[in-house]
Amino acid sequence: MPNFDDQIYAVLVQIPKGKVTTYGDVAKIAGFPRHARHVGKLLGRLPKDSRLPWFRVVNGKGMISLKGARFIDQRELLLEEGVEVKENGAISLRRFKWDGEPA
Repeated sequence: MPNFDDQIYAVLVQIPKGKVTTYGDVAKIAGFPRHARHVGKLLGRLPKDSRLPWFRVVNGKGMISLKGARFIDQRELLLEEGVEVKENGAISLRRFKWDGEPA
């Protein structure tokens, strides 16, 4: 069985700049459907200096799930890439969602 962590990381690096996807879609593309929460937990354990684009992953409603300083960090990183993020963390999935094709 493929290593869960490695499969998730392999999907993350494919998400193009200026796009987002959901925890559930990352899990599904990696071959682990219905493991969205595991994706969230894995991303939450990444070191602060990680170069993986963790910030391009949002919840299924198109919202940033993080709170406090992490919310602000994710929002700012997405804004820098041209993703429109409302004050409450909402993102238009119709407009900014990655379709799963490699970058």
